[in-house]
Amino acid sequence: MSVDVETSIVIGRPLGDVAAYATDPSNAPEWYANIRSVWWQTTPPAQVGTLVEFVARFLGRTLRYTYEITELVPEERLVMRTQEGPFPMETTYTWSAASAASTNMSLRNRGQPTGFSRWIAPLMEPAVRRANRKDLATLKAILER
Repeated sequence: MSVDVETSIVIGRPLGDVAAYATDPSNAPEWYANIRSVWWQTTPPAQVGTLVEFVARFLGRTLRYTYEITELVPEERLVMRTQEGPFPMETTYTWSAASAASTNMSLRNRGQPTGFSRWIAPLMEPAVRRANRKDLATLKAILER
C-alpha cells in the first residue's frame, strides 16, 4: 500500500517570501513538528543535487534519512526524495500567488513503505495528513508574525 497525502494552506505573505523560507532546509525544525535536526551534506544553498540529512520523530520512532533535492523551480516547486529507511519518501512543495500579498502553498508526501512500515501503512496516511496540516499551520504562523 502506498501513501500519498497532499495538503495546502494560504499564507498571508508574498510568494517569494514563502518560497524562500520553505526552500531552506535549515528552517525545517522551526515549522516541522517531527523534524529534530538538519545537517547539510552538501554546501548550501538548496539546488538540484543538494543532500540534507534529517533526524525526525514519527509514530514513536526516531528516523534518520537523507533527502536529495531532485527538482527546484524557484518560487514554483521543490521536490526532495529519499530512498533510505523503512519509508522511502518523496516530498513536494508547490507555491502559487493567491494574491499580491498571499501565497498558496501545497505540501505533498508520497511513498511506498517497506518492511515493518508496510504493515502500518493504513495508519500512516492519516498520521501524515495530520502532521502536514499542523506543520503548514505552524509555517503560516511563523511567516505571518
